[in-house]
Amino acid sequence: MNTVISPNHAQLDPGTVVRMLGSWQDYCRLCDSRGDSSIPRLKFRDGEILLMSPMPKHGCEANILADIVKVLLDAENRNYEAFTPITMKLPKRAGIEPDYCFYINNWQAAVGRDRLDWEVDPPPDLVIEIDVTSYTDAKDYAIFRVPEVWLFKRNNLVIHGLVGEEYQQQESSRYFSGLDLQALVEACLTEANESGAGVAMRSLRERLRQQLN
Repeated sequence: MNTVISPNHAQLDPGTVVRMLGSWQDYCRLCDSRGDSSIPRLKFRDGEILLMSPMPKHGCEANILADIVKVLLDAENRNYEAFTPITMKLPKRAGIEPDYCFYINNWQAAVGRDRLDWEVDPPPDLVIEIDVTSYTDAKDYAIFRVPEVWLFKRNNLVIHGLVGEEYQQQESSRYFSGLDLQALVEACLTEANESGAGVAMRSLRERLRQQLN
């Protein structure tokens, strides 16, 4: 596949990142040109459009981290709503597509919803982003007021918590206080790479069950 970008169409090789100047209208046209596809990923900020075609590693790691969140929430019988893919837009200001997002404290605001108005409805409580191409920056979510962003890069999980108008790195998650998430994620990914994601998630459920008993 060759990289092709026109005002109404974009096609990128896996792992490719393209940055270009563009208007909000240009961004919306490119979003519409994908039809039902979610590739390439698109971002709009400050008159700039970023395009990225994810590699398989990207999607695999995103799914494992999201599954970990689901297992942790299920272990505590906590309700949630999860979305992927999803496009978050604030007209003429910002557009972004997180790898995964969760409504946890505000799950009732998202349950059963076909559409969300990002200018009115609460933002996701938690966003997960996998960065294998330097495409992602936690600060892109500040305008949406997302309370917490997990950025996973080079096998390292960094938790960003919104403090005032900016993100600060946190030692732990506000949603899973007391857990060493970096160690937990590392162990799950290692087991997933060796034995498969299903085995890794079953092992995590069993460890949590034993801790709760």
